[in-house]
Amino acid sequence: MAKEKTAEKFKTRVGGQALIEGVMMLGPKKGAMAVRKPDKTIYIEEWDRKEKKWYNKAPFIRGCINFVSQLLDGYKYINKSGEISGMFDEEEEEKNKKKKKEKTDKVPEAASEEVKTEEAEAAKPEEKKEEKDNSALNSLLMIISSILGVGLALALFIILPTLITTGIDAIVPVDLSPFRSLIEGVVKIILFIVYLWLTSLMDTMKRLYQYHGAEHKTIFCYEHGEELTVENVRKYKRFHPRCGTSFIFLTLAISILVYTILPVNSEMFMSWLGVSQGIGDMLRICCKIIFLPVIVGISYELITIAGRYDNIITRIISAPGLGIQRLTTKEPADEMIEIAIAAVKPVIPENPEDAKW
Repeated sequence: MAKEKTAEKFKTRVGGQALIEGVMMLGPKKGAMAVRKPDKTIYIEEWDRKEKKWYNKAPFIRGCINFVSQLLDGYKYINKSGEISGMFDEEEEEKNKKKKKEKTDKVPEAASEEVKTEEAEAAKPEEKKEEKDNSALNSLLMIISSILGVGLALALFIILPTLITTGIDAIVPVDLSPFRSLIEGVVKIILFIVYLWLTSLMDTMKRLYQYHGAEHKTIFCYEHGEELTVENVRKYKRFHPRCGTSFIFLTLAISILVYTILPVNSEMFMSWLGVSQGIGDMLRICCKIIFLPVIVGISYELITIAGRYDNIITRIISAPGLGIQRLTTKEPADEMIEIAIAAVKPVIPENPEDAKW
């Protein structure tokens, strides 16, 4: 009796991101997003990915460039998914209802119909102009939000840990200066975990994390060579070594090692410079921001290796990040898995070898 041929298991370069009521997938040459519309149908958008330049492939350099590019693309498609899913419309509708109620409360009932008619007539010639204005405004808001997001990340994971560590060092009678980088690193990781835990309590984020789980399960199903069906995808785990959550955690861990060897973290060095505690903290923060691209570059290479190979070393690298994914991924519903499948199918190359590491 002939043995049944098993599906080939492989590592793939296909990756994705959870969106609002949807999933975005990126393949070697194509990208796609699938979003559940208010009428329960699936909106699918595909696009060709730009050919990678030398700096997108160069080790360590590619880490920062690809990370920033993925952040901007992710933010762009999260916004778009919010519009397609009707989430932003619901928020706008709620605002309009409140404004409408305020107006009707102030305007006498007899005159309210006249006000509505006048408003409708005045709005018609301005509709196209408003659409253009809204498009420009949305682009501006996206840029501002991105800058604010980066600023918040710097404040939360660089400035705040430095100040907290300085405060701890001032309170504790023992000299903690030799362990300063380690303490800061632990503070960063605690802040990161608390932040993720708090976001996981929000209803909107819970659904996002479910789609995150659907994305991981679908990629695992594809990597195991099985047909992409809801039944097949459902059985796979929701924790993936190439996840963005694992990457951020790895970046925080690598920062402990890198910042430890920087002289700026040494109290002896600060004493030699003859600077005050406040100036010392400012120097530390500036130095950490300057060296951040180096840390991101190292972390990117490690997360790539962890996603490409399966051995004891890569399992050790992946283990902490996989544990934290218990906060950022949730078990998805079948309709969410359906969305993830719809997003991944268009990006799978005709030749499967093109998707393998």
